[in-house]
Amino acid sequence: MIYWLIALVVLLLDQWSKWLVATRMDLGQVIPVLGDFFMLTSHRNRGAAWGILQGQRWFFVVVTIVVVIGIVYYLVRTIREGRRLMPLALSLLLGGALGNFIDRVRMGEVVDFFHFVFDFRAIGINFVYDFPIFNVADAGISVGIALIFVDTLLEARREKRRLAHDSVNG
Repeated sequence: MIYWLIALVVLLLDQWSKWLVATRMDLGQVIPVLGDFFMLTSHRNRGAAWGILQGQRWFFVVVTIVVVIGIVYYLVRTIREGRRLMPLALSLLLGGALGNFIDRVRMGEVVDFFHFVFDFRAIGINFVYDFPIFNVADAGISVGIALIFVDTLLEARREKRRLAHDSVNG
């Protein structure tokens, strides 16, 4: 039950924050939060991560439906197996995928607003990286994917230990 609640919280936070940005900020408006490092920037994205595949709305709608079905199936399966990290990762993915899905279906674009600029010139490195603007759903998806990698590594380690234990006690 907790994993479905986590997905719902991600979805609701995502939709609420996007609503605030869409209704209270002009498109392109920037509100500094931490100087030039972190800003709220009202932005719209008709593509996927980093703006790839711009204007492919129905492609993303169909792919998201398939992905959500897969996530729900695998989430139910991993919950039944008694796992903890993988269901958490999948619940974050589910909430994020649904959040961006709702935007694409309703408006044909996703509302983005978290904006980070990494400026290394102050430490003598002539490099500025303007990270792509993102939202709560994107953060849920990114953290979920990172947790899937961690879970996969931990599971491989557990399997290696099981095999070593079985060969010694075999």
